[in-house]
Amino acid sequence: MITSYMQYLMENREIPGAVVLVHAKGERKYFKAFGGYQARDGNSKKMTTSTWFDAASLTKVMATLPAALYLINQEKLNLHAPVQHYIPEFTFKPITIYHLLTHTAGLSADLSHKSRWHKRNVFHEVLASKLVTQPGDTVKYTDLGMILLGKVIERITAKPLNHLVETELYPPWNMPDTTYLLTEKKKAETASTEWDNGQFLQGEVHDEKAFQMGGVSGNAGLFTTAEDVEAYGLKWLYPGTQAVIAPSLLKGASQEHKQGRGLGWEVWNSKGPPPSCGEHWPEGSFGHTGFTGTSLWINPKDEIITVFLTNVVHYGRSHNLKTIRKELHSHVHQCFAK
Repeated sequence: MITSYMQYLMENREIPGAVVLVHAKGERKYFKAFGGYQARDGNSKKMTTSTWFDAASLTKVMATLPAALYLINQEKLNLHAPVQHYIPEFTFKPITIYHLLTHTAGLSADLSHKSRWHKRNVFHEVLASKLVTQPGDTVKYTDLGMILLGKVIERITAKPLNHLVETELYPPWNMPDTTYLLTEKKKAETASTEWDNGQFLQGEVHDEKAFQMGGVSGNAGLFTTAEDVEAYGLKWLYPGTQAVIAPSLLKGASQEHKQGRGLGWEVWNSKGPPPSCGEHWPEGSFGHTGFTGTSLWINPKDEIITVFLTNVVHYGRSHNLKTIRKELHSHVHQCFAK
């Protein structure tokens, strides 16, 4: 069912390529690659199960969130402290770390769009941005809050954001193929994203803001593989299997806090339109998506992890991925939930 659906998507040029991995009840049940992409040098490449992907906004839950929880666990970061405590030049006193993690800070969704080649100081623009709602009132998904949180982590550790996750989190969590800045060799093993400036972007961060920040940001910049995303998902499905962060912190972050959001995660609460896991997944399922075409969804009730990595923007930004994600996850539920 999953295979035939994916083959249909390739044949109809809905997506250029993808890797799908399903882990259910302690076992990897499904792991296949489909399609391909055109590399930066113009050659056609087949997708493999070990292809690297630009994680895009999965960075928010795979780097920034666990880095924040790691520092909370060490009592170096206070969840309810004002952001201004860590970034004195941030002028909105009521906004806390909790607001950033639940997307309730009241910040706008994004900065004005500019070409990746347009020089800008992203952090200064974030500091100068205006509030669109009162802090704490409304969930409004925003890149700006996670950029700020990334900077908070850097202020506390006095090191770039990537240093903490790549030294303290990914090695013990069995994630050798998750990193921010790729070597030239790894870039060649990465699925190309969008056509830009006369060539496809390959192994360079797609997000314009993260690119302007040197490739390391709280909102985007991470590169990873399906097996590493699975390994990460397993720590959230079975928090007691790791000792880097208190299991209670992981459990608490994946629960709904406000209007379908946990800490970092989107949480399906069976109210309103279903998220990208679709309506058939049970209440309490949590996950996240990335603009380039990535997603991770976890169903604690049926012990299912679904990793769906695609480079849909290879064909441009007009696509049906919102529908495709729900359809795929419905197939996964039908095949593996009991």
